[in-house]
Amino acid sequence: MPELPEVESLTGFLRERAVGRTVLGVDVVAIQALKTFDPPVTALGGLTVTGVSRHGKFIDIDCDGLHLVIHLARAGWLRWRDDLSAAKPVRPGKGPLAVRVRLAPDEEGLAPGFELTEAGTQKRLAVYVTKNPDDIPGVASLGPDPLDESFTVDALKRIVGGNRTQIKGLLRDQKIIAGIGNAYSDEVLHAAKMSPFKISATLTDAQIADLHEAIVTTLRDAVERAHGLAAKDLKAEKKSGLRVHNRAGQPCDVCGDTIREVSFADSALQYCPTCQTGGKPLADRRLSRLLK
Repeated sequence: MPELPEVESLTGFLRERAVGRTVLGVDVVAIQALKTFDPPVTALGGLTVTGVSRHGKFIDIDCDGLHLVIHLARAGWLRWRDDLSAAKPVRPGKGPLAVRVRLAPDEEGLAPGFELTEAGTQKRLAVYVTKNPDDIPGVASLGPDPLDESFTVDALKRIVGGNRTQIKGLLRDQKIIAGIGNAYSDEVLHAAKMSPFKISATLTDAQIADLHEAIVTTLRDAVERAHGLAAKDLKAEKKSGLRVHNRAGQPCDVCGDTIREVSFADSALQYCPTCQTGGKPLADRRLSRLLK
């Protein structure tokens, strides 16, 4: 799933290539991806892209005050095309293509644009056309952005105070902190040397400060690594920079212990016992319930 660092990089990538260009049209291939009907998607035709920004994991493309907002969900991706003039007509229900955005030709006659694709059968990629991004429930309910200056140690202390959620779940909750998903929550907790099952409200002031440092540093480092990369290279860069996520069975880069995996909510998490849980493997609670 694209998370804050990848979405931030995609936002910058689009900003450099799309701002100033006129939208020729938006072709919706997967009708379930379009979540709004007023204004219609056809209203984007003829408008100029004036800005691209990010809200959590949402990409916001401003077209003369009308916004095309994109959420890539778990299996979505954005692919830039330098020339779409020779692209085959879209065929609903065929392949992973969900949406195609066509931009006006450049001086060389090339008609660039980008395509939104989604792999798998669980189609959750979402596209909205709106006059105000805050009218989108997922945007309106977002928690603070961890890269914003307002996200201080004190702000995090207020967030975790009294919250009985396991810290892994809290980090993933977009209504609490925007932009962190399954992968970077694993990375943050490894950097903070903290058990993913630790109850948020039990954190000491020192642990909150360490967690804040881990959140900001981990995300900023990932954003820096992704800066300037083409959209097609972002997935490989993300994978190469991960220290624990999706590395079960491999040695920890910090201590050499074997990285472990347990089930968590609708997915799985990875962690290092030595770095995070005092050397004790965590119980896989889902498996334990099945064996009873």
